[in-house]
Amino acid sequence: MRELCDSLAAGILKICEANNTKIACAESLTGGLLADAFVRIPGASNVLLGSAVTYDINAKASILHVDKALLDREGAVHPEVARQMAVGTARLYSQPEYGDRIIGLSTTGVAGPGPDGDKPAGLVYVGLRIPASLTPDHAEVLKAVELHLDGMREEVRRLTVFHVLQNLSLFTAHASRGF
Repeated sequence: MRELCDSLAAGILKICEANNTKIACAESLTGGLLADAFVRIPGASNVLLGSAVTYDINAKASILHVDKALLDREGAVHPEVARQMAVGTARLYSQPEYGDRIIGLSTTGVAGPGPDGDKPAGLVYVGLRIPASLTPDHAEVLKAVELHLDGMREEVRRLTVFHVLQNLSLFTAHASRGF
C-alpha cells in the first residue's frame, strides 16, 4: 500500500509542479498521514503548502471556518463538513502569489475501533476542492466522497489517505491537459 501511495503522490506532485499548482490539506482522522504521503516524496515542498490537523471539532470551526451550526447539528463526520474543510484549508494557506491555484483536500470520519455515536467505524468523508482556474471548463469542483472502510484503526486511516490520493490522481491525470 505504501508503494502505491508513494507512486500516486509522486505523480500528483509532478503534475501540480509542472502547472504551478499548490496543495493544502485539512486532516482530522488521518492526523497528518495525508501530509506525510506527500512529504515522503523529494521535492514536495514545491507543491505542498501544509496541513492543518484539526482533530477537535472546535478547531474545525475556529481554524478552518467550518460552519459551527453545521458541526453542532451533524457532528464532524458529514459530507458538508469535508467540503468546508477542503475550502477552509485552501483559504488558510492562500498567498497572493499563488492566485487561485490551490487544491484543498480534507479527511474526516470515524477510524474506530468503535462507532462515534450513530456514525459507524470506517465511515469517512474525503473532501476535494479544485479551483475554477484549474479545471478545463473553468468551474470549481467541490465534492465529498463517502467511504465505508473495513479494518482496524490504522488501516482505516491509511486507506483514507490512499482514497484521497486516488481521487486526486484521477482528477490531475484528466485535468492536466486543461491546467
